[in-house]
Amino acid sequence: MNQRRGAPGRVVSYADLLRVPRYLPVFLANALSMWGDYVARVTIAAVVFEQTRSPLATATTLAISFVPTFLGRSLLGPVVDRFRYKHVLVASHAARAVSVLALLWLVTTAAPLGWLFASLFVLELIGGAASASNLVLVTDLFEHDRPLYARAVALSAMSEQVNQALGLALGGGLVALVGPQVGLLIDLGTFLVAAVVILVVVQLRPVRGDRGKGVRGFIRDLGDAAGDLARHPVLARLIALSAVASLGIAAPEALAIPIAGDNGWGGVLMATPIVGAVVGIVVIGRLDVHRQNSSIVPLALAMPVPLLATALKPPLPVLVAIFFASGLLQAFMIPLQATFALATAPEMRGRIFSLAGSISVLAAGASYLAAGWVGQYTKNPHLGVTICSAVCLGLIGALGLRWPHQRVSATVEQAYAPSRPSRAA
Repeated sequence: MNQRRGAPGRVVSYADLLRVPRYLPVFLANALSMWGDYVARVTIAAVVFEQTRSPLATATTLAISFVPTFLGRSLLGPVVDRFRYKHVLVASHAARAVSVLALLWLVTTAAPLGWLFASLFVLELIGGAASASNLVLVTDLFEHDRPLYARAVALSAMSEQVNQALGLALGGGLVALVGPQVGLLIDLGTFLVAAVVILVVVQLRPVRGDRGKGVRGFIRDLGDAAGDLARHPVLARLIALSAVASLGIAAPEALAIPIAGDNGWGGVLMATPIVGAVVGIVVIGRLDVHRQNSSIVPLALAMPVPLLATALKPPLPVLVAIFFASGLLQAFMIPLQATFALATAPEMRGRIFSLAGSISVLAAGASYLAAGWVGQYTKNPHLGVTICSAVCLGLIGALGLRWPHQRVSATVEQAYAPSRPSRAA
């Protein structure tokens, strides 16, 4: 690969990124599997509502997708380091296709809800290994062109944000248009296509590092990864910043509908920070990777500040601007995620990525619950957003006061230093 194209100090483009061999099909395969997850969630939620007419049961269906995602990412991490990630990805997509077949049969036979929930749980659980394997795969694709990897992280984040904003809505429309059975068949197709793409496109890479044997070795590997993550002077700070920032990121989305009330603008308010985040990703992607990383703490500190004005109950257009500005400042997550990945030892990436992902999922879920509780307790969702933002600002400020700037700078220099290509297995 041309090292000049990704050399530190030069801002690479998305055109440079898409010219990287095998990246585009890998990106599309991951997007397909993500859409498959959305279709499965919406389909089963629609079936549950049709059978029960219960909003609580329907919400429970969506909540079930959260728990296995956390468990799958945290408990299945060592699997990614024990087997070649190509095999893990293909097996995960194939296993999820089998889970969708089970869901299709259960929906067709009007099976009890417990069986539907169990199959959805398995589907989401397997996705934990797939997510970690895909992260390792993309990191290895740009092993010798680190600035391009930072651009790939930005594109993946944009894709995830767009899918979050549109995926559930379009998935619901698809199910309403063609019915749950056809929706699940489309879902099945997404996983099968993703498995075939990975099988054909991705090269085999050897498993790196030593692994413990048996169940005890598996558990010991997981414990070692948790210890290494907690003791690392930079990785621990990066994941801590990501976790505490979740409260400021989640609060406006969690309380958007109560803030909007009956005026029908709740969905717009929920989507506004996401739109802002997409714009922020585009803006920060135009900076050199070193400038991106130097902006992590300032942007994180600034992110909750606009939300403090929510307690004043400003008019809707002003509120939209406030939410958009906060979303825009969430762009610090892009260099944070890229540097975290590149600073992780290759032989530990599966476990560390899985643990970090589970911490992020747990922090996001806890933040949504905390914001909802504050809004309920104060009986004032506007004030709830402000309180959550103030707490978030205080936590980020406490981290910022003890931020290891020199260590982070040294880690960035090392992470984005050009490396010599090695022959793939």
